[in-house]
This record gives sequence, C-alpha cells and structure tokens, in this order.
Amino acid sequence: MSSFNPNNVDLDTVDPVDVICYLNASENGYDGRLGARISAIFVILIVSTAVTFFPVIAKRVPRLHIPLYVYLFARYFGAGVIVATAFIHLLDPAYDEIGPASCVGMTGNWGDYSWCPAIVLASLIAIFLLDFGAERYVEVKYGICREDPEPIMTSTASNHMAPVAKGNQALEKKEAALESQSVDESFVDRSFKQQIAAFLVLEFGVIFHSVIIGLNLGVTGEEFSTLYPVLVFHQSFEGLGIGARMSAIPFRKGSWLPWILCSLYGLTTPISIAIGLGVRTTYNSGSYTANVVSGVLDAISAGILIYTGLVELLARDFLFDPHRTRDNKRLTFMVISMLLGAGVMALLGKWA
Repeated sequence: MSSFNPNNVDLDTVDPVDVICYLNASENGYDGRLGARISAIFVILIVSTAVTFFPVIAKRVPRLHIPLYVYLFARYFGAGVIVATAFIHLLDPAYDEIGPASCVGMTGNWGDYSWCPAIVLASLIAIFLLDFGAERYVEVKYGICREDPEPIMTSTASNHMAPVAKGNQALEKKEAALESQSVDESFVDRSFKQQIAAFLVLEFGVIFHSVIIGLNLGVTGEEFSTLYPVLVFHQSFEGLGIGARMSAIPFRKGSWLPWILCSLYGLTTPISIAIGLGVRTTYNSGSYTANVVSGVLDAISAGILIYTGLVELLARDFLFDPHRTRDNKRLTFMVISMLLGAGVMALLGKWA
C-alpha cells in the first residue's frame, strides 16, 4: 500500500487488492455537532432502556393490567427483531468488513480462507454446545427422564383404595398439595437454569453489536443526522427483543436480576457513544484494524443471534412448546407481530 499512487494507476499492472483497500480506507469523519452527539447519549439511554423494561414490567407487575395482546406484540415483535438483526445488521456488515471481497479478506492470512462464515459457524456451534450442555446438566441434576412419563393414578384405581387409605384422605391431600408445590418449584428452577444461560449469551451478542454502534455514532461525519434517529429506533427495537426474551424466563419473585440485565443493555450504547466522543478526533472506523475487530465481533454476534433467534425464540416458542396456545387468532397475531419486527428491523438496515 505504501507504493500505491491512486493518482497514477495502470489497470494492466495494478494489484486489485491495493485498489480495494484504498477505496475502503477512510479518515476520521468527526465534523463537530458535539451537543447533538452528547444528546444522543441521553436519548438512547432513556428510550432504549424504557422499551427494554416494558415486556418485563408487563409480565412481572400484573396490577398494571397491560392487555395480553400488547404483551404478545412486544414479545414476538422483539423475536422478529432479533432474527433480522442477526442477518441484516451483523452478518452482512461482517462480510463487508472481513469477507472475501473486503480489503481485510484479500490480504495476508485473511485471504487464504473464508474466515467470516467460519467464525459465524464456530460461534453458532459453540452456543449450541453450551445450550445442550446446560440442558443435559439440568437433566442429570434433577433426574429428568425424557422417555418415561411419571405414572398417573387413574380414577378407577383411586376408587378401589383400601378403607384405611380412604380414612386418611385429608392427610393424603395435604401431602399431595405439598408435593405438587415442591414439583412446581423444582420445575421453575429447572426452567430458569435452562433458559438463563441462553439469554446471557443472547445479551452478550447484542452488547457486542451495541458497542460498535455507539463508537461509530460518536465519530461519524455527515451521516450523523441520518444515523442518530435511525439508531434510536434500532436500539429500542433490539431492547424490545431483549426484554421480550427476558420476560419469558421464570425468575424468582423479587429477583433483581432482570432489572440489572435490562439496565446493562440500556447503558451499553450510551457508554460506547461517550467513549467514541472521547476518541472522536483519532478513531477511524474504516481503518484496517477497526475492520478486523468489528468484523470478528460482528461475525461472533451473528452466530449467537442466528442460533438464539431461530432456535430459542422461533422454534421453541412456535414449534416445540407443549403449552403453546391453540387459538388460531392469537397464533396469527403472534406470527404477524414476529414478521413485522423482522421487516421493520430489516428496513432499518438501509441506513444502519
């Protein structure tokens, strides 16, 4: 690159890599408007945090009487957002940054193999193994057997109980109630442990993406006027997906963990914007190093969100949930909400 002169290019002898890298390179784009950039810290903090909290509040504070369909819209719109984020806002940028047609993907060891899909695949498989390991751990710990359902005493059998047993019906009912309560608590505990690991991975992937977005908003140039409002919606919709997923996890009553996790997401982008402003005159988001870092992080996050969106959200909620509603009206509403979330988030990919 040091000997490449863009003002004197011989198309017969020039290395195409030099041209690609020159066209992809950029300088620091910061162009002032510090007040507007500072306002973005607080606007994104307030709006995205509030939207992230909404599904959790709707589920955990029943006295607010939030209509069921409002909650369902938030939950499944958020699921669609997560799926679209994986493909449009993570996978596509990762290819732009380290894919085979990028400057990074054409140079050095990056040019020897298609690393972008390999990183996505490795990330996806790692999350699958983590999810499967957590599932198996819970099965072993609680002695769950998938093949053998627990025997249920039939009414016929109960009608032929010995007289002594019938005389102790009140005691048996009390013991059965206590046992049922214990089973319910055990089920909630198992369900929580199975789901919380997958959720933490999901939030980890989204936070990676949010850090990069925040840094870029702090230093971007003339695109700032368009990027600012788009990212307010972008981060809010992602937050809705995070909150919706969290609302389905059976946290113990009084647990502060969901509120902490919601706040963590809400704080990530504003803090990253502040960091971007701190390096606003030196950080170059189009540099070779920045492309490698953001490309690798985007590819990792894409694998995480592809698995989580398709398996944990869509497949688990729509295909494999034994308690899924059979109400066609409600199912149609859930599917349309999911498609709307995916469509809106995909549309935002035109600008951010």
